[in-house]
Order: sequence, then C-alpha cells, then structure tokens
Amino acid sequence: MPHFFINSKSVKENKIIIDEKENYNHIVKSLRVKVGEPLLLIDENEIEYKTTVSKIENKFVECDVISYEKSQRDLPYNLYLAQTPLRSDAQLTIMEKATELGVRGVYPVYTENCALKKSVALSKLEKWQKVMYEASKQCERANIPTCYHLTTLETVINDKKFDRVIALCERNTNGSFKEYLRENPAKDGENILLIIGPEGGFSENEFELMRKHNLPMLTLGDLILKAETAVIVTLGNIVYEFGN
Repeated sequence: MPHFFINSKSVKENKIIIDEKENYNHIVKSLRVKVGEPLLLIDENEIEYKTTVSKIENKFVECDVISYEKSQRDLPYNLYLAQTPLRSDAQLTIMEKATELGVRGVYPVYTENCALKKSVALSKLEKWQKVMYEASKQCERANIPTCYHLTTLETVINDKKFDRVIALCERNTNGSFKEYLRENPAKDGENILLIIGPEGGFSENEFELMRKHNLPMLTLGDLILKAETAVIVTLGNIVYEFGN
C-alpha cells in the first residue's frame, strides 16, 4: 500500500487533505491513484492512518480515514550510525539500508582515509537525506531518520547524547561484535552509536583516539568486507541480537 508522510494539521475529523506538491504529484501523476483506492499516511506524531481516496482535484487529494493507530514500526532503542562517506552508489546504498534497518540518524564522519573530499561530501548531504526520506516511505517507517552535518570522529565520540559508543574495526580489535552484543543487551530508550570507518580503515591516530576513550573496538569476524557490506552486516546483527 502506498505510504506518505503528512502533517497532523491536514487531518480534519475523518478526512485528510494532501496538498503538498511532491506528495500530490507522486500520488496523482506517478502512481496514478484513483478514487476508491487505499493510501497509508503517517504524521509527525507517528500516527498511522489507513485511508481511502475520496476525491482528486487539480491541487489536492482528499482521503477518508478508515482507521488510525500509533505506528509500531520502530526499534525500542535509538540506533545511530557514524560512518565515513563512500563514493557514489555505495553511499546511497548505505543511506537506504540504514533507513530500512531502523537507524534514527547517520553522522557522516570525515576521517583521515575518507575517499571523498570534504567539499564533495558536503555537497551530497541533501541528496543523502532525500534517499533516507524515500526509503522511509517505501519501508513504511514511523519516522524519517536524519542525515546530520559532516563531522569528525572526536566530535561524535564526545557527544553526551549517546549512552554507549561502539567502533567496528578491521584491526586493533579487542573483542567479537557478536559476543559483545550477547553480553551487553540494549535497554529500552538507550541511545547507541555505531562507528564504521572508510574502505582504507582507520588511521593510527584514530585508533589511539578510540583507545583513549575506552571504546569497544570490535570485529565482525575473519572475512574481509567492503565498507558498505560492513554497515549492513553490523546493523543487521544489532537488530537481530537486540530485537525489534
């Protein structure tokens, strides 16, 4: 069923008016939705509305509300990803899959071995946010994750917002990610940050920074994974082990 984000102000009694241009064009011109067809809508309060299209005009779509409820499509903990941006399609894949796997936000982290110039990474932020928005619609998420501004490893490590910070490393590790997850289950509402580096790996300075802050520096195993694969495996493991 098509899924769209709306503002709660659009809800009046048992009707919802969709007049936001992008949503209108997607519904009417791309999907060619007809009167009588269903639409799934969700507002900023994570209320999910099952509706039927009752009217299509030149600038708006009117829907009748059939039922509504608080969306359950969310993790009981708050998962964040700090990751060194990759080139082109690989980074788009990461933003899409991170959204599908429930992250609340992605922090693009500029590390010493980052494959992109800072200016290029900065120019991509809007596009990465757009990918997360579209992926949220497709997987019927209750909320849209945030692509934060380009930052540094030290900044995210020192951010007091996070209850724990975990680094995934290809070397200089001090434990297994799988064993760590099983020995340290997530608490409801906990803010967890996962750090994953570039294809070239973290530098010695960055390893020293992580050691200085006593971060768990964990391995995914003996296989050599591409950076985008490592992100998907890491997020998949944490959702599997911690539950959803």
